[in-house]
Amino acid sequence: MSSKSSRIISKVLSPACRVWLRSQVSQVDRLEVKIEGSDREILGGYIPKIAIAASAAIYQGLRVSQVQLTGENIRINLGQVLKGKPLRLLEPISVTGQLWLEEADLQASLSAPLLSNAFTDLLAMLLAMDGLNNPIGNLKERQIRWDKVTFDRNSFVLNGSLLPTSQLVAISADIELVSRQEIKLASIEIDISSGSDSIGQTLDKLQIDLGSQVDIKELKIDCQQLVCQGGVQVMP
Repeated sequence: MSSKSSRIISKVLSPACRVWLRSQVSQVDRLEVKIEGSDREILGGYIPKIAIAASAAIYQGLRVSQVQLTGENIRINLGQVLKGKPLRLLEPISVTGQLWLEEADLQASLSAPLLSNAFTDLLAMLLAMDGLNNPIGNLKERQIRWDKVTFDRNSFVLNGSLLPTSQLVAISADIELVSRQEIKLASIEIDISSGSDSIGQTLDKLQIDLGSQVDIKELKIDCQQLVCQGGVQVMP
């Protein structure tokens, strides 16, 4: 790599990437960016490869202990960046990597809409399954406060409260990666209680399609930590 290309990366491109990445999160303790490319590629607005490492990041209220990402074949608006404009992606890119979520991270993120809505959608999917008694009614007319999440080996327990009533909700399930776009919840138990009354129900399994833009290679829960390895397509 020539000195000219090195100056472009160190003086312009790397700082612009850091600014753009920091704009995507509300907090990050450590952020490292490594960009690879030749003179011609970089000056043409093409980045063959970029590696990102971050710790203690918060994205839309979701706390992540550590994340390591690699993006390839990236096209950006370098001409505008050189004029002081914000960096923009010009085409979708495939990003691969690994993230670590501690149980404490999810616990601290339960009130974030990104996570709270996902858990509420999960409960709605479970209650809509055939043969399941639904004592809650229409979830769209209720408010759920998710209070606690705990991990065990490839399983989880989720506890919440239905407001403004005193009903409590608990969901426990094993989690398994079925394919690169699907996960399966198995041995599902749902408990809904109010005072001394309690309704416990079980479900064999529920498969969830994560969409064609997701490509998960590994998903495991162990030692109070969730580890996910795979890829996702990032849109401009």
